[in-house]
Amino acid sequence: MADKIPSRIIIPTWEKYTMTVEEAAAYFRIGENKLRKIINEDKDADYILWNGNRPQIKRRKFESYIDRLNLI
Repeated sequence: MADKIPSRIIIPTWEKYTMTVEEAAAYFRIGENKLRKIINEDKDADYILWNGNRPQIKRRKFESYIDRLNLI
């Protein structure tokens, strides 16, 4: 019997290239509303990948962005 490929592959958040706003809020411990406000202030930021009208947060680029901040 051949091995079955899982229908849904689960990738740990810390290994994902992009995250949903909900995932990013939990990962970075930032409120979803605050994260959406950050996104809306600079919709062309290099840490945002737009999937249609839904923003995806590029994890490493957003890490670099918040590393430069003293206050969020």
